[in-house]
Amino acid sequence: MNPSSPQALLQVRALTWQTPGGATLAGLDADFAPGLTLLVDAEGEAKTPLLQLLAGERPPGAGTVHWRGQDISALLVAERATQVFWRDPRAPWPEITPVQWARELAARYGTWRPGDWAAHLAGLGLVEHQDKEMFRLSTGSQRKVLLAAALASGAPLTLIDEPEAALDWASIACLRQALASLADSGRVFAVAHYEPVPDVPWAQQLHLG
Repeated sequence: MNPSSPQALLQVRALTWQTPGGATLAGLDADFAPGLTLLVDAEGEAKTPLLQLLAGERPPGAGTVHWRGQDISALLVAERATQVFWRDPRAPWPEITPVQWARELAARYGTWRPGDWAAHLAGLGLVEHQDKEMFRLSTGSQRKVLLAAALASGAPLTLIDEPEAALDWASIACLRQALASLADSGRVFAVAHYEPVPDVPWAQQLHLG
C-alpha cells in the first residue's frame, strides 16, 4: 500500500488476516514511520485483529510484520512487552486500580512519563477515580484510563483501538490535543477507528476493507 521507507520502523508485507465475521483481508503492505497513523475501518471488523497482528499477539495467516527489522511475533514476550503498548479495550479488567496499574507500567516501560500520566488523568477527568478498581468504572472511564496509559507509556510502538468510543466531547478534545503533541515524539502510533478523526496531524491514513 505504501512504498518502502528507510525511516519505517514497522513494516507490513502481504499481510493476510481474518475478521471476526469470517472475511479474509489479504495483501496489506504498509510502512509505519515515527508519527501518527490512522487505520480507518468503517465496518469495524478488521481493525482489532490487525492491531493484534501488529502487536505480535497472534501470527498472521500469511505475510510478515517486522519491527525494527525483526519478525515481531518472534521477539521474546518480555522484550516485546517493553517495546509495544497494546491492550484490547474490550478485554475484562482484573481487580486493579488505575494507580496500581500505572505502577506496573512504570516498572515495564523505562520510557514511562509520570508527569504525562498525571496530566492525562486530570485532562480526562479521572483523578477522582484513580483509586477505584477498574471493573467498577464505567466503560468510558475504563477507556480513558487505557488512553492515559498508552499516551504516558512512552512505548516506541503504541497501538490504540477506537480511541474516541464512549468518550465525552471534552475528553475527545483532550485526546486529540494529546495525540497532536506526540506527532514528533519519535514514537510509532497506529490508531484504529471506524471513521476519520479530525484535528490530528496524521502522517498517513490507511483505509481497511
